[in-house]
Amino acid sequence: MCPQPNESISIELQQLQLDADGRNERTQWLLNSPEPPSFCNELINSVSETVLPQKNNFFPSNSKQCKAGVFSFLQGLFPILSWGRNYKANMFKHDLLAGLTLASLCIPQSIGYANLANLEPQYGLFHELAIGPVAVVSLLLSAMVTNIVDPAVDPIAYTSFVFTVTFFAGTFQAAFGLLRLGFLVDFLSHAAIVGFMGGAAIIIGLQQLKSLIGISHFTNKTDVVSVLRAVFRSFHDEALSPMNFILGCSFLIFILVTRFIGKRNKKLFWLPAIAPLLSVIVATLMVYLTKADQHGVKIVKHFKGGLNPSSIHQLQFNGPHLGQVTKIGLICGLVALTEAIAVGRSFASMKGYHLDGNKEMVAMGFMNIVGSLTSCYTATGSFSRTAVNFSAGCETVVSNIVMAITVFISLELLTKLLYYTPLAILASVILSALPGLIDINEAYHIWKVDKMDFIVCIGAFSGVLFVSVEIGLLIAVGISFARIILDTIRASTEVQGRLPGTLDTFCDITQYPGATSTSGILIIRINSGSLCFANSTSIRERVMKLVTHTNGNEENTKENVHFVVLDMSNVMSVDTSGIVMLEELHRELVSQNIPLTIANPRLRVINKMKTAKCFDKLGKGWIFLTIGDAVDACLSLKIADPSSTNC
Repeated sequence: MCPQPNESISIELQQLQLDADGRNERTQWLLNSPEPPSFCNELINSVSETVLPQKNNFFPSNSKQCKAGVFSFLQGLFPILSWGRNYKANMFKHDLLAGLTLASLCIPQSIGYANLANLEPQYGLFHELAIGPVAVVSLLLSAMVTNIVDPAVDPIAYTSFVFTVTFFAGTFQAAFGLLRLGFLVDFLSHAAIVGFMGGAAIIIGLQQLKSLIGISHFTNKTDVVSVLRAVFRSFHDEALSPMNFILGCSFLIFILVTRFIGKRNKKLFWLPAIAPLLSVIVATLMVYLTKADQHGVKIVKHFKGGLNPSSIHQLQFNGPHLGQVTKIGLICGLVALTEAIAVGRSFASMKGYHLDGNKEMVAMGFMNIVGSLTSCYTATGSFSRTAVNFSAGCETVVSNIVMAITVFISLELLTKLLYYTPLAILASVILSALPGLIDINEAYHIWKVDKMDFIVCIGAFSGVLFVSVEIGLLIAVGISFARIILDTIRASTEVQGRLPGTLDTFCDITQYPGATSTSGILIIRINSGSLCFANSTSIRERVMKLVTHTNGNEENTKENVHFVVLDMSNVMSVDTSGIVMLEELHRELVSQNIPLTIANPRLRVINKMKTAKCFDKLGKGWIFLTIGDAVDACLSLKIADPSSTNC
């Protein structure tokens, strides 16, 4: 027996009421979301996550929890407590070979980088870990600290400023890690790093002409024009010995040939690793035995051995240059972190483990702080050394301990021999490491994928090459910031439709032409992580334009817009301008007899809207957990009262 018409309407209304009750309950879940943690709690949790490998209560209830918390804290600071318990004797032979191989590369490379940074050679070897001086940071120090004091005029003051810069670099790095500010490193985008490294590699290579040719007087500037001008001037103003060039080029060819052999035959990975040290030893013996230093070959000369002396008394925390030193420390710290984390993530993915960037920052920060107190300058992760360590089959960081002992022995026993090391050899060691910094294939890949990223890449490259290192960085970061601002201001909106065959799946009708619009309901998604002063006006104009455009094309639509559903699932934060915009949009739509419905606002957005009493103006009955709930509510209102379209 079929139900009567009045009974059917009653059953339908009852079902609508049940659906409405369910939607209202879900809306209450949304509106009664918990308050976000306070700033102090976020800071404590941040420090806890950084220094503790596992979540532990800061306020343990018993002695057992207290001991576990202390041990967990120590594990966070000293990872050896975690992996050391599982270390086996058969791992040591791999670590021993890797450590000795690493030391053979590290010793000549570090001496060369110290020379690049305008420091005495022993300061490169005072770093006793695989993390150590690298070309880019050495160039940064040389380029920027030289603007404060000339190392040729006052080398003691120059060295003091370098140690102070290292202290500030370490302080910033540790602070970034503890406060979980690792995202700051990401402002140096991949494209910016590719361009910066390429430009820096060319500049570093050109500066090595000073040692490769044997020039006595050279420019302190780093741009390509100044460097080339200094090189050409030297041919007229100085009596140059061709022996420097012959010696340097001969061993450069030897190093490159061994690298080629090592790539062709993976079993000979150790050959390119020991080639720099072998070159230094042979060239030094040649100079020592033939007394070539008396015939125009320039040598290192100054080389102090022994353990790292204390440099606490050399740190400069007062005076007119403190602001400049702090700025240089921040720049060097960021660049060093960027290189170290990039290298670390690359090799972590190869070996299948996760790298915690914030812990890396804390470790590197404290390392540089301690280094600044013990005659070390800014250090970071080196791709070449890490690759050698990896290829040599290292199992743990014991390989670094082996390398540290080897470097210590060298500082104690080999400094008299290293006195006669020709500068041309150090230049050839640095030059041999530069091809890895210039990645033409990656630059071409960036051009194909994203033209704006390529502009960032070229901006960084050109700035470093033709102006200075810091200007190149500034250009790269500036263009990246400009892109972020443009993307924020030009936040897009998209019209959503229901995917056929689904009940609650809505997607962009442009991307999925098969998605169907719901009669009389315009669903708009805001494609921006932030609804703020920069984009609120443009978003409001886009929404109103879509409403006007739809209502103005009745021949192409079944029905005018009676409801607007604003999908805010992508919006992670909102400021006062964004809230005011929602209120203005609500008033404009209501004036046209169109209710504004908001779907899926996030936790931070909900709490700010509640604090601003925005829901009192928009109406709590028009806030829903999902787009499906919002659409069903609008359809229910039409069924219940077809003549009414507002609340």
